[in-house]
Amino acid sequence: MITVKNVITPSTTAEAFEALQQNRFATLLGGGAFLRMGSKNITTLIDLSRCGLHCITEHDDHWEIGAAVTLGELEQHRELNRQYAGLPAAAVREIVGVQLRNVVTVGASVYARYGFSDLITGLLALPVKVRLHQAGEMPLETFLEQGAGGKDLLEAVIIEKGVCKGGYVSLRKTAGDYALLNAAAAVVNGKLRISVGARPRRAALAHSAMSLLQEAAVTLNESSQMIWTEEVIQQAAETAAGELVFGTNSRSSSAYRQHLCRVLVARVLRACNEGGGRS
Repeated sequence: MITVKNVITPSTTAEAFEALQQNRFATLLGGGAFLRMGSKNITTLIDLSRCGLHCITEHDDHWEIGAAVTLGELEQHRELNRQYAGLPAAAVREIVGVQLRNVVTVGASVYARYGFSDLITGLLALPVKVRLHQAGEMPLETFLEQGAGGKDLLEAVIIEKGVCKGGYVSLRKTAGDYALLNAAAAVVNGKLRISVGARPRRAALAHSAMSLLQEAAVTLNESSQMIWTEEVIQQAAETAAGELVFGTNSRSSSAYRQHLCRVLVARVLRACNEGGGRS
């Protein structure tokens, strides 16, 4: 059972941030999907539904995804997914079911920096920044490593525009379960990123593997897209498995996750070769 003593409904993120600072134990309400998973007594609930964070907006050089956009809206946005090789949709479509994806928000998923997050792994493979109300803009990788640096409010996820090829893949024991491991890769404007998540730590970039592939590209065509031989792909997959740290939990051992990393990274790199989407 959940009880709430006081509800604040600000109309701007500035008002929401002020309320958050003034109420030490306040709870932010985005989608609210996980509030129902147990009993909780909430003294102050800050409802973000009127703060204007529900839009996916295209700008000249970037896309802006409001923090209150749901995973379902991200999955169904045709133009966004067309421009990014279907990677945003691929990164969320295996999360539980349609009902949950229509409730869970992008902002809540990213701000919490969940280690198991499929969405974060997909976003990290793209040139993404987050915009926080107080801290301002920073690369997603920096935010994952450092956090917000205090109580803050995530306003939007910002994706740089560019020609994109990419791929996303995950492995689960059963449909709707957390991933044993997930991986994504994308080439945007001639720059490659490879991310691996559910290690079970937070998603991270495989920088050594990325450098190897940047140097070993067979073709850099007019669309600024890279092509690799199968031998190079296997070398990069082995490098990624060697540079990242894997852990053991109830779902998988660290050794198995390291093995999966080799397989999944190779798959997403092949997807980049083929033009994008889910491998």
